[in-house]
Amino acid sequence: MANVVWHKNFRILLDLTRDDLDHPEFPGLWDLIYTADRFYGRRGVPVSQRDLQCGGVCRDLGVEAPMHLRMRGGRREAVHERREDEERHSVPMSDEHKAYQERILRAAHEGGFGGDSEVRTRVGRTWIQTDTLVEGADGRRIGWEVQLSTIDERGLRGVRARAGKAAKNGITPAWHTDRAAYAQRNDTHWTRSDRLPAHLIARNGDLRIVSGFRALDFWHCDTSALYPCPHGIRRCGKAHATPKPRDVFFDDMVRQTAAGTIVPIHFRAGSTVHRYWVTSADRDRLDDLNSDDTRLPLEREATPASGASRNRPTCQPAAAPLTVQDPPAPAGLPLARPLLAALPLQAAAPPPETAPSALGPCEDQIPQAAESTTGLPTELVTLQQAADAAHRKLQQLDNPHERDLQRQVWRQAAEAAQGAVTQYARTKRLNRYEVEARLRQLVRNRGQ
Repeated sequence: MANVVWHKNFRILLDLTRDDLDHPEFPGLWDLIYTADRFYGRRGVPVSQRDLQCGGVCRDLGVEAPMHLRMRGGRREAVHERREDEERHSVPMSDEHKAYQERILRAAHEGGFGGDSEVRTRVGRTWIQTDTLVEGADGRRIGWEVQLSTIDERGLRGVRARAGKAAKNGITPAWHTDRAAYAQRNDTHWTRSDRLPAHLIARNGDLRIVSGFRALDFWHCDTSALYPCPHGIRRCGKAHATPKPRDVFFDDMVRQTAAGTIVPIHFRAGSTVHRYWVTSADRDRLDDLNSDDTRLPLEREATPASGASRNRPTCQPAAAPLTVQDPPAPAGLPLARPLLAALPLQAAAPPPETAPSALGPCEDQIPQAAESTTGLPTELVTLQQAADAAHRKLQQLDNPHERDLQRQVWRQAAEAAQGAVTQYARTKRLNRYEVEARLRQLVRNRGQ
């Protein structure tokens, strides 16, 4: 049974707990609807072909659940036609679901924010049922919805409507799950953690969000860009932003969304609009980029979304990479040594030992120490990192004179890297474009 009924023909919600069904502008509404439903019953019209459906949990989940009306002990009741629809209203909350609710409230309270679970907010003539509502700074309200049950896609059809209703009434929807299929949906701002038992979710270890949060990488679309042009042309010369996945602590996510330092955005990629969580600094830079895409927006200082923690991790983190010394500069490229000394580089993996081989006149100038996973010489990776670092430094400068000087440094570094790629591809009889693409992909992965 349910107290809220949706009338398909009238397209209104009926609250059976109120004498006027919450529609005082229609006197005698109950008598009209109840008489019509009883008439359908006497004529043998199936419940599924009548005008009434569940307007509560079933409608929120996008499920059409037919209902009929009856009077019991002077009380109005709406009864589901199918047992499975009735059971949807009484499904017990799982221990994992309860653990998430407790953790959200605990994290919010530790950050100085209030909140409560199973909050029912009246909006006009309807309601918004929120799993956990966090009261943040400056009147900000974050509505956390935890979806852990495995139901079909039809059962989640109402997510967009529920999220839209919450947002329209001042509640920022934040849907969390541990199902990969749900996290890939694009109907609201989803976050996902690994599937864990309740006792691990409830403890104070560092539970990580592995999907849903992004760091925006801002870049200029020229010949040195690491990403393809989103407009599908070779190089457009404009500034773009590329979202890159980042992990964030669940507790930090709760606190920073309440504080407003992590915010939801709608990111357009072609004809598709994606929904991500980003830092407020990245959101502001994206707004600047959308208002003027001819130059890169300035960097903004922001508190990192996640950092070191003294808590024991909920999941074992990956081992940290070893730090090694930078490899020597290639013999055939005299510009590499001063560039490597002047620019900050990431540490490269030590080259494996290789057996000596007979080299021709051209091969003497190409280093033979290669990456164990890609087969590319380590020196090529180092030169490409130097060129990328010079380009990033150029983007951060505003003084015209400093930009001219740094542009020369960047061009020298880029020429050195491009020359090394050309010579390596020619010597090894490889496709130069494929070598360059593989090199850029390797350097980009190391930079993440």
